[in-house]
Amino acid sequence: MVNGVNLLFQFLDNFAFIVLAAAGLAIIFGIMGVINLAHGEFIMVGAYATTLANIRFGLPLLVAVPVAMVATALFGLAVERTIISGAVPNWLWKYARLGLAGGLGRLAALDAVPERAAASIDAATRRLPESPLVEPLYDRLADSMVATWGLSLILVQGARIQFGNSLDQVGTPVVPFVGETISPAQIPLLNLIVENSEFSYSAYRVSLAVIAVGVLAAVYVLFTKTDFGMRARATIQDEDTARALGVDTGRTYMATFAIGSALAGLTGALYAPTITMVPDMGTGFLVESFVAVVVGGPSVVLGTTMAGGFLGAISAAVTNLLGSTFYGRIALLLTAIVLIRFLPSGITGFVRELRERRQEAT
Repeated sequence: MVNGVNLLFQFLDNFAFIVLAAAGLAIIFGIMGVINLAHGEFIMVGAYATTLANIRFGLPLLVAVPVAMVATALFGLAVERTIISGAVPNWLWKYARLGLAGGLGRLAALDAVPERAAASIDAATRRLPESPLVEPLYDRLADSMVATWGLSLILVQGARIQFGNSLDQVGTPVVPFVGETISPAQIPLLNLIVENSEFSYSAYRVSLAVIAVGVLAAVYVLFTKTDFGMRARATIQDEDTARALGVDTGRTYMATFAIGSALAGLTGALYAPTITMVPDMGTGFLVESFVAVVVGGPSVVLGTTMAGGFLGAISAAVTNLLGSTFYGRIALLLTAIVLIRFLPSGITGFVRELRERRQEAT
Protein backbone atom coordinates (compact mmCIF):
# COMPACT_ATOMS: atom_id res chain seq x y z
CA MET A 1 0.00 0.00 0.00
CA VAL A 2 1.30 3.43 -0.93
CA ASN A 3 1.69 5.90 1.94
CA GLY A 4 1.13 9.42 0.65
CA VAL A 5 3.53 11.07 3.09
CA ASN A 6 6.24 8.50 2.43
CA LEU A 7 5.68 9.01 -1.29
CA LEU A 8 6.13 12.77 -0.93
CA PHE A 9 9.37 12.53 1.01
CA GLN A 10 10.72 9.79 -1.26
CA PHE A 11 9.94 11.96 -4.27
CA LEU A 12 11.81 14.91 -2.74
CA ASP A 13 14.77 12.65 -2.02
CA ASN A 14 14.84 11.25 -5.57
CA PHE A 15 14.31 14.66 -7.13
CA ALA A 16 17.24 16.15 -5.21
CA PHE A 17 19.51 13.24 -6.08
CA ILE A 18 18.76 13.33 -9.81
CA VAL A 19 18.86 17.11 -10.19
CA LEU A 20 22.04 17.65 -8.20
CA ALA A 21 23.79 14.76 -9.93
CA ALA A 22 22.69 15.80 -13.43
CA ALA A 23 23.13 19.59 -13.30
CA GLY A 24 26.88 19.66 -13.98
CA LEU A 25 26.71 16.95 -16.62
CA ALA A 26 23.82 18.71 -18.39
CA ILE A 27 25.73 22.00 -18.57
CA ILE A 28 28.86 20.40 -20.03
CA PHE A 29 26.94 18.30 -22.53
CA GLY A 30 24.50 21.05 -23.51
CA ILE A 31 27.13 23.71 -24.22
CA MET A 32 30.27 21.77 -25.14
CA GLY A 33 28.83 18.61 -26.69
CA VAL A 34 31.06 16.55 -24.40
CA ILE A 35 29.81 13.46 -22.58
CA ASN A 36 31.85 13.31 -19.40
CA LEU A 37 31.82 9.69 -18.26
CA ALA A 38 34.11 10.73 -15.41
CA HIS A 39 31.32 12.89 -13.98
CA GLY A 40 30.68 10.37 -11.21
CA GLU A 41 34.35 10.48 -10.28
CA PHE A 42 34.21 14.29 -10.17
CA ILE A 43 31.42 13.85 -7.62
CA MET A 44 33.68 11.41 -5.76
CA VAL A 45 36.44 14.04 -5.76
CA GLY A 46 34.05 16.53 -4.17
CA ALA A 47 32.95 14.01 -1.54
CA TYR A 48 36.51 13.01 -0.71
CA ALA A 49 37.65 16.64 -0.57
CA THR A 50 34.81 17.44 1.84
CA THR A 51 35.64 14.48 4.06
CA LEU A 52 39.35 15.26 4.16
CA ALA A 53 38.73 18.95 4.85
CA ASN A 54 36.25 18.15 7.63
CA ILE A 55 37.86 15.15 9.34
CA ARG A 56 41.59 15.52 8.74
CA PHE A 57 41.87 19.31 8.70
CA GLY A 58 39.04 20.08 11.11
CA LEU A 59 37.16 22.53 8.89
CA PRO A 60 33.44 22.98 9.60
CA LEU A 61 31.16 21.42 7.01
CA LEU A 62 29.92 24.85 5.89
CA VAL A 63 33.53 25.69 5.00
CA ALA A 64 34.44 22.23 3.68
CA VAL A 65 31.66 22.32 1.06
CA PRO A 66 32.87 25.45 -0.79
CA VAL A 67 36.46 24.21 -0.44
CA ALA A 68 35.40 20.99 -2.20
CA MET A 69 33.64 22.97 -4.93
CA VAL A 70 36.73 25.07 -5.60
CA ALA A 71 39.01 22.01 -5.56
CA THR A 72 36.79 20.14 -8.01
CA ALA A 73 36.46 23.20 -10.26
CA LEU A 74 40.25 23.57 -10.40
CA PHE A 75 40.61 19.87 -11.13
CA GLY A 76 38.01 20.17 -13.89
CA LEU A 77 39.86 23.18 -15.27
CA ALA A 78 43.04 21.11 -15.50
CA VAL A 79 41.16 18.28 -17.22
CA GLU A 80 39.60 20.65 -19.74
CA ARG A 81 42.91 22.30 -20.61
CA THR A 82 44.77 19.01 -21.03
CA ILE A 83 42.29 16.34 -22.19
CA ILE A 84 39.18 18.08 -23.51
CA SER A 85 40.63 21.08 -25.36
CA GLY A 86 44.22 19.84 -25.68
CA ALA A 87 45.46 23.41 -25.09
CA VAL A 88 48.31 22.44 -22.76
CA PRO A 89 49.66 19.55 -24.91
CA ASN A 90 49.44 21.75 -28.00
CA TRP A 91 51.27 24.59 -26.25
CA LEU A 92 54.02 22.24 -25.08
CA TRP A 93 54.35 20.67 -28.53
CA LYS A 94 54.53 24.08 -30.21
CA TYR A 95 57.70 25.01 -28.33
CA ALA A 96 59.06 21.48 -28.29
CA ARG A 97 58.73 21.36 -32.09
CA LEU A 98 60.53 24.68 -32.46
CA GLY A 99 63.37 23.45 -30.29
CA LEU A 100 63.54 20.08 -32.01
CA ALA A 101 63.46 21.62 -35.49
CA GLY A 102 66.15 24.11 -34.53
CA GLY A 103 68.36 21.39 -33.10
CA LEU A 104 67.97 19.19 -36.15
CA GLY A 105 68.66 22.16 -38.41
CA ARG A 106 71.92 22.94 -36.62
CA LEU A 107 72.86 19.26 -36.76
CA ALA A 108 72.28 19.13 -40.52
CA ALA A 109 74.40 22.27 -41.01
CA LEU A 110 77.49 20.73 -39.43
CA ASP A 111 80.34 20.14 -41.87
CA ALA A 112 80.98 16.71 -40.39
CA VAL A 113 77.53 15.47 -41.38
CA PRO A 114 77.44 13.79 -44.81
CA GLU A 115 75.22 15.37 -47.44
CA ARG A 116 72.88 12.39 -47.61
CA ALA A 117 72.47 12.34 -43.82
CA ALA A 118 71.81 16.10 -43.82
CA ALA A 119 69.09 15.62 -46.44
CA SER A 120 67.50 12.90 -44.30
CA ILE A 121 67.57 15.18 -41.26
CA ASP A 122 65.91 17.99 -43.25
CA ALA A 123 63.22 15.58 -44.44
CA ALA A 124 62.62 14.39 -40.87
CA THR A 125 62.31 18.00 -39.71
CA ARG A 126 59.65 18.74 -42.34
CA ARG A 127 57.70 15.65 -41.27
CA LEU A 128 57.36 16.84 -37.67
CA PRO A 129 53.62 17.25 -36.94
CA GLU A 130 52.37 20.80 -37.07
CA SER A 131 50.49 22.38 -34.18
CA PRO A 132 47.83 21.65 -33.01
CA LEU A 133 48.95 18.16 -32.18
CA VAL A 134 45.74 17.33 -30.27
CA GLU A 135 42.27 18.21 -31.60
CA PRO A 136 39.62 19.38 -29.09
CA LEU A 137 36.91 16.93 -28.06
CA TYR A 138 34.08 19.46 -28.44
CA ASP A 139 31.03 17.94 -30.18
CA ARG A 140 32.84 14.61 -30.56
CA LEU A 141 30.58 12.39 -28.48
CA ALA A 142 32.27 9.02 -28.99
CA ASP A 143 35.79 10.41 -28.57
CA SER A 144 34.87 12.34 -25.43
CA MET A 145 33.22 9.26 -23.95
CA VAL A 146 36.33 7.12 -24.50
CA ALA A 147 38.69 9.78 -23.14
CA THR A 148 36.67 10.52 -20.01
CA TRP A 149 35.97 6.83 -19.40
CA GLY A 150 39.72 6.27 -19.27
CA LEU A 151 40.02 9.21 -16.89
CA SER A 152 37.34 7.70 -14.64
CA LEU A 153 39.30 4.45 -14.38
CA ILE A 154 42.43 6.37 -13.42
CA LEU A 155 40.58 8.37 -10.75
CA VAL A 156 38.95 5.30 -9.19
CA GLN A 157 42.20 3.36 -8.99
CA GLY A 158 44.10 6.44 -7.83
CA ALA A 159 41.63 6.99 -4.99
CA ARG A 160 41.85 3.32 -4.02
CA ILE A 161 45.66 3.40 -3.95
CA GLN A 162 45.85 6.67 -2.04
CA PHE A 163 42.99 6.30 0.46
CA GLY A 164 42.21 2.58 0.51
CA ASN A 165 38.88 0.87 -0.09
CA SER A 166 36.91 3.26 2.11
CA LEU A 167 37.12 6.61 3.84
CA ASP A 168 35.64 7.80 7.11
CA GLN A 169 32.20 9.33 6.68
CA VAL A 170 31.27 12.88 7.59
CA GLY A 171 28.61 13.12 10.28
CA THR A 172 25.14 14.15 9.14
CA PRO A 173 24.71 17.86 9.93
CA VAL A 174 21.82 19.24 11.94
CA VAL A 175 19.52 21.52 9.94
CA PRO A 176 19.08 24.89 11.71
CA PHE A 177 15.65 25.45 13.31
CA VAL A 178 14.60 21.89 12.42
CA GLY A 179 17.01 19.40 13.96
CA GLU A 180 18.09 15.98 12.76
CA THR A 181 14.64 14.72 11.77
CA ILE A 182 11.39 16.19 10.53
CA SER A 183 7.87 14.83 10.82
CA PRO A 184 4.64 15.73 8.98
CA ALA A 185 3.41 17.43 12.13
CA GLN A 186 6.15 20.06 11.75
CA ILE A 187 5.15 21.04 8.21
CA PRO A 188 2.36 23.62 7.72
CA LEU A 189 -0.71 22.36 5.82
CA LEU A 190 0.63 18.80 5.82
CA ASN A 191 -0.04 18.53 9.55
CA LEU A 192 -3.71 19.31 8.89
CA ILE A 193 -4.27 16.30 6.64
CA VAL A 194 -1.99 13.75 8.31
CA GLU A 195 -3.37 12.36 11.51
CA ASN A 196 -0.60 9.86 12.22
CA SER A 197 2.67 11.76 12.71
CA GLU A 198 4.70 8.87 14.12
CA PHE A 199 6.90 8.81 11.02
CA SER A 200 10.00 11.02 10.87
CA TYR A 201 12.44 11.71 8.07
CA SER A 202 15.97 12.99 7.80
CA ALA A 203 15.77 16.76 7.80
CA TYR A 204 19.08 16.95 5.99
CA ARG A 205 17.84 14.77 3.12
CA VAL A 206 14.73 16.96 2.82
CA SER A 207 16.89 20.10 2.78
CA LEU A 208 18.75 18.71 -0.23
CA ALA A 209 15.56 19.13 -2.28
CA VAL A 210 15.51 22.82 -1.37
CA ILE A 211 19.18 23.11 -2.33
CA ALA A 212 18.45 21.37 -5.65
CA VAL A 213 15.81 23.98 -6.48
CA GLY A 214 18.29 26.70 -5.54
CA VAL A 215 20.92 25.19 -7.85
CA LEU A 216 18.45 25.13 -10.74
CA ALA A 217 17.53 28.76 -10.09
CA ALA A 218 21.20 29.78 -9.95
CA VAL A 219 21.97 27.97 -13.22
CA TYR A 220 18.96 29.61 -14.87
CA VAL A 221 20.09 33.08 -13.78
CA LEU A 222 23.67 32.37 -14.85
CA PHE A 223 22.72 31.36 -18.39
CA THR A 224 19.92 33.87 -19.01
CA LYS A 225 20.81 37.02 -17.06
CA THR A 226 24.61 37.34 -17.27
CA ASP A 227 27.18 38.22 -19.93
CA PHE A 228 28.70 34.77 -19.60
CA GLY A 229 25.33 33.19 -20.28
CA MET A 230 24.89 35.33 -23.38
CA ARG A 231 28.32 34.25 -24.68
CA ALA A 232 27.56 30.62 -23.88
CA ARG A 233 24.22 30.74 -25.74
CA ALA A 234 25.89 32.41 -28.70
CA THR A 235 28.52 29.68 -28.77
CA ILE A 236 25.83 27.00 -28.74
CA GLN A 237 23.94 28.61 -31.63
CA ASP A 238 26.91 29.16 -33.95
CA GLU A 239 30.48 28.89 -32.69
CA ASP A 240 32.08 30.42 -35.81
CA THR A 241 29.77 33.44 -35.80
CA ALA A 242 30.28 33.93 -32.06
CA ARG A 243 34.04 33.86 -32.55
CA ALA A 244 33.78 36.36 -35.41
CA LEU A 245 31.83 38.70 -33.12
CA GLY A 246 34.60 38.63 -30.54
CA VAL A 247 33.48 35.84 -28.21
CA ASP A 248 36.42 33.87 -26.83
CA THR A 249 34.83 30.46 -27.29
CA GLY A 250 37.83 28.66 -25.83
CA ARG A 251 37.52 30.60 -22.59
CA THR A 252 33.76 30.04 -22.61
CA TYR A 253 34.26 26.29 -22.88
CA MET A 254 36.88 26.39 -20.16
CA ALA A 255 34.58 28.27 -17.77
CA THR A 256 31.67 25.97 -18.64
CA PHE A 257 33.64 22.85 -17.76
CA ALA A 258 34.83 24.45 -14.52
CA ILE A 259 31.25 25.35 -13.56
CA GLY A 260 30.01 21.84 -14.35
CA SER A 261 32.86 20.39 -12.32
CA ALA A 262 32.08 22.71 -9.40
CA LEU A 263 28.46 21.51 -9.41
CA ALA A 264 29.71 17.92 -9.39
CA GLY A 265 31.90 18.81 -6.42
CA LEU A 266 28.91 20.40 -4.69
CA THR A 267 26.90 17.20 -5.20
CA GLY A 268 29.66 15.07 -3.73
CA ALA A 269 30.07 17.45 -0.81
CA LEU A 270 26.34 17.46 -0.02
CA TYR A 271 26.02 13.67 -0.19
CA ALA A 272 29.25 12.92 1.67
CA PRO A 273 27.37 12.65 5.01
CA THR A 274 24.77 10.25 3.60
CA ILE A 275 26.62 7.64 1.53
CA THR A 276 29.47 5.18 1.96
CA MET A 277 32.76 6.73 0.94
CA VAL A 278 34.30 4.26 -1.52
CA PRO A 279 36.35 4.93 -4.69
CA ASP A 280 33.62 3.74 -7.07
CA MET A 281 30.81 5.67 -5.37
CA GLY A 282 30.38 7.81 -8.48
CA THR A 283 28.87 5.00 -10.56
CA GLY A 284 25.38 5.39 -9.10
CA PHE A 285 25.48 9.15 -9.64
CA LEU A 286 26.65 8.78 -13.24
CA VAL A 287 23.92 6.34 -14.26
CA GLU A 288 21.00 8.43 -13.04
CA SER A 289 22.50 11.75 -14.12
CA PHE A 290 23.22 10.44 -17.63
CA VAL A 291 19.68 9.08 -17.90
CA ALA A 292 18.24 12.40 -16.71
CA VAL A 293 20.28 14.41 -19.24
CA VAL A 294 19.19 12.19 -22.14
CA VAL A 295 15.54 12.16 -21.07
CA GLY A 296 15.50 15.90 -20.34
CA GLY A 297 16.71 16.91 -23.78
CA PRO A 298 18.63 19.96 -24.99
CA SER A 299 17.33 22.51 -22.47
CA VAL A 300 19.73 22.47 -19.52
CA VAL A 301 17.52 23.88 -16.74
CA LEU A 302 14.05 22.91 -17.94
CA GLY A 303 15.17 19.50 -19.16
CA THR A 304 16.93 18.65 -15.90
CA THR A 305 13.93 19.85 -13.88
CA MET A 306 11.37 17.89 -15.89
CA ALA A 307 13.51 14.75 -15.98
CA GLY A 308 14.23 14.98 -12.26
CA GLY A 309 10.56 15.46 -11.44
CA PHE A 310 9.20 12.78 -13.74
CA LEU A 311 11.82 10.12 -13.06
CA GLY A 312 11.82 10.95 -9.36
CA ALA A 313 8.05 10.48 -9.19
CA ILE A 314 8.19 7.12 -10.98
CA SER A 315 10.99 5.86 -8.75
CA ALA A 316 9.26 7.07 -5.58
CA ALA A 317 5.92 5.48 -6.52
CA VAL A 318 7.44 2.07 -7.30
CA THR A 319 9.66 2.19 -4.21
CA ASN A 320 6.67 2.83 -1.97
CA LEU A 321 4.50 0.28 -3.73
CA LEU A 322 7.02 -2.57 -3.62
CA GLY A 323 8.96 -1.46 -0.55
CA SER A 324 12.42 -1.52 -2.14
CA THR A 325 14.63 1.16 -3.68
CA PHE A 326 16.03 -1.53 -6.00
CA TYR A 327 12.70 -1.82 -7.82
CA GLY A 328 12.44 1.96 -7.86
CA ARG A 329 15.72 2.26 -9.74
CA ILE A 330 14.69 -0.50 -12.16
CA ALA A 331 11.44 1.37 -12.86
CA LEU A 332 13.40 4.58 -13.41
CA LEU A 333 15.66 2.96 -15.99
CA LEU A 334 12.77 1.21 -17.77
CA THR A 335 10.87 4.49 -17.94
CA ALA A 336 13.93 6.19 -19.40
CA ILE A 337 14.25 3.49 -22.07
CA VAL A 338 10.60 3.92 -23.09
CA LEU A 339 10.88 7.71 -23.20
CA ILE A 340 14.06 7.63 -25.26
CA ARG A 341 12.43 5.14 -27.65
CA PHE A 342 9.44 7.39 -28.33
CA LEU A 343 11.07 10.79 -27.65
CA PRO A 344 14.62 10.46 -29.01
CA SER A 345 15.26 14.20 -28.64
CA GLY A 346 14.14 14.19 -25.00
CA ILE A 347 11.20 15.87 -23.33
CA THR A 348 12.25 19.45 -24.07
CA GLY A 349 13.29 18.48 -27.60
CA PHE A 350 9.80 17.08 -28.19
CA VAL A 351 8.23 20.27 -26.83
CA ARG A 352 10.45 22.34 -29.13
CA GLU A 353 9.44 20.26 -32.16
CA LEU A 354 5.75 20.74 -31.33
CA ARG A 355 6.26 24.48 -31.05
CA GLU A 356 8.03 24.62 -34.42
CA ARG A 357 5.24 22.62 -36.06
CA ARG A 358 2.63 25.02 -34.71
CA GLN A 359 4.60 28.01 -36.00
CA GLU A 360 4.87 26.41 -39.45
CA ALA A 361 1.15 25.64 -39.45
CA THR A 362 0.26 29.24 -38.69
